[in-house]
Amino acid sequence: MDIINSSIVAVYLAAMLLFGWWGKSRTKNTSDYLVAGRRLGPFVYTGTMAALVLGGASTVGGVGLGYQYGISGAWLVIAIGSGVLILSLFFAPRLQRLKIYTVSQMLSLRYGSRRATQASSVVMLAYTLMLCATSTSAYATVFVVLFGWEEWLAIVVGGGVVLVYSTVGGMWSITLADQVQFVIKTIGVFALMLPFTLNAAGGVDGVRERLGAEFFQWDGIGTQTIITYFVVYTLGLLIGQDIWQRVFTARTPAVARWGGASAGVYCILYGIAGAIIGLTARAALPNLDTSAGNDVVYASVAAEVLPIVVGGIVLAAAVAAMMSTASGALIAAATVARNDVTPMVAGWFGRRRADDVDVDEHDISGNRWWVLGLGIVTIVLAILVDDVVAALTIAYDILVGGLLVAIIGGLVLRRGNGIGAAASMAAGTVVTLGTIIVLEIQAEEKFGGVYANEPIYYGLLASAVVYLVASLLTKPTDPSIMAAWDTRLAGRGATEWEPAEATSEAAGTRPAPPTDGASEQR
Repeated sequence: MDIINSSIVAVYLAAMLLFGWWGKSRTKNTSDYLVAGRRLGPFVYTGTMAALVLGGASTVGGVGLGYQYGISGAWLVIAIGSGVLILSLFFAPRLQRLKIYTVSQMLSLRYGSRRATQASSVVMLAYTLMLCATSTSAYATVFVVLFGWEEWLAIVVGGGVVLVYSTVGGMWSITLADQVQFVIKTIGVFALMLPFTLNAAGGVDGVRERLGAEFFQWDGIGTQTIITYFVVYTLGLLIGQDIWQRVFTARTPAVARWGGASAGVYCILYGIAGAIIGLTARAALPNLDTSAGNDVVYASVAAEVLPIVVGGIVLAAAVAAMMSTASGALIAAATVARNDVTPMVAGWFGRRRADDVDVDEHDISGNRWWVLGLGIVTIVLAILVDDVVAALTIAYDILVGGLLVAIIGGLVLRRGNGIGAAASMAAGTVVTLGTIIVLEIQAEEKFGGVYANEPIYYGLLASAVVYLVASLLTKPTDPSIMAAWDTRLAGRGATEWEPAEATSEAAGTRPAPPTDGASEQR
């Protein structure tokens, strides 16, 4: 059975490599490579968005939470789905019309000051790198079990597969791979795991007879935990570069809204299905050793409950979930590093890169080198860093506690300005990091402060207060900048990302301060 399951996963990995060459044939310019030419229709967009956000934590972790807490284990993925829903219904159409590549570019357009907001790109780069590294480590554990490899070898091989298809074909390859991964995950969870585990547990009546009432309570996991899921994951999904970059792939604002909303609903159903699978696995396999963590539940169901071949498909679904997150984070990291971080660092030395104003739309090779380089970095991180989860948690805390208010404030509050945005990001980041350090000193165990919830809450509060006060006490954003912003939001601006000077001149207004980004003309 292990040989058959291993063979199925191996075939899946080989297919992923082929997607890289397919994507290469469709990649003609920078827009194709980074955002799939902004041409994805509703079905493909829905699948690729769902595949991106439903990673190993949602798939393997969601089943494990269901095993431990019952139906309330679904709240983690419900929070993720809610984030996708909110982003899609309220913000995605506007983001799609901006024709940009990164979160930092949106901040530059909205506030008219690259220097005031460019520090956000460093946090975004750290977040996407750590997200890619954790996903790489996660699916490598599956290869260790299936193939008996050393952990470092599993990381190199698995990370190498993602690296190859992401580097060769960019977002087009990732889109095709994600679409296949979406189908595999759907079949694996809804059509295979759910009915087989329910049958093994004796049906609904058998589950109710074997388990206590606490497994059927929606608040069984704890109210505080549920709130934390929504604060961390729902809010984090609103501003993540990996998520925004998928929004930019939508063909139209309507696709971004309704395709994304469909993905959000799918995520919620996926979370409920995962919790039910874990719940029924608890009834069918009550004596599993979960001392090392609940992640063992998913693999145990595949090996002990599902028949041959079906178990292999389900394991491939787990690998698919983790790879889709890793590839999305990798191209997001490369996009931020090239378009935002590098110009900022060059500016420290008084240098201005040629592409600080305009990036050749046909410079695909340059983008490939960035994906390749950062892909190697994430593989090394996954091998060498003892606890990449701790690093990801810190980046996530700063992302939400430090950057959320300035980003969302720019989209919903016209009175917010660059001074308020910069001050709020600084205050939120300092308070978040300061709280982590204080709690770490007070905690008896290592990383006790890192994994606490308080840093995000305090960071958000400080960031919100400073944003409002600083914006109200200083001059509003220059009317010319707001006019250029309104033009872009209405979809009447440049067809691709352009620096603020060009946008302002096109609108017939005074030039705004220079911003980073790539300009493409069709």
